[in-house]
Amino acid sequence: MKVMLDTNILVSVIFFPSDQTRALVKTIAAGHQILLCDYVIDELRLVVERKFPARKEALEQFFVELPFSLVHTPKILPVGKYPSVRDGKDTPILATAIMEDVDLFITGDKDFLVLETETPKMMTMKDFLEQYQ
Repeated sequence: MKVMLDTNILVSVIFFPSDQTRALVKTIAAGHQILLCDYVIDELRLVVERKFPARKEALEQFFVELPFSLVHTPKILPVGKYPSVRDGKDTPILATAIMEDVDLFITGDKDFLVLETETPKMMTMKDFLEQYQ
């Protein structure tokens, strides 16, 4: 199954490790394909620069150790082709997930969680672990 992670999940995994975040990475890496889009990676680097500047090295090490496939986020999207997200800057992330045929999108962002998309299915970290661990 293709699983895409949102920026807020990556922040939790990298900077706030817990039993839950370790279980998430272990479960996904063991039986699923992890996809990260360049838009989320860029957003993550901005968050680190702003909130955790001393932890840039930890971020880069994370990318070396995490088995993931990098996918491209288009800069221009056709109007009306993809569902819109309340926060418009998140629409490219959703469009990328749809274009890459992602099965699950794991996020803590309620703007994604309220969407009623058939594919990808939106889930919280907790919901994913309850269903797939």
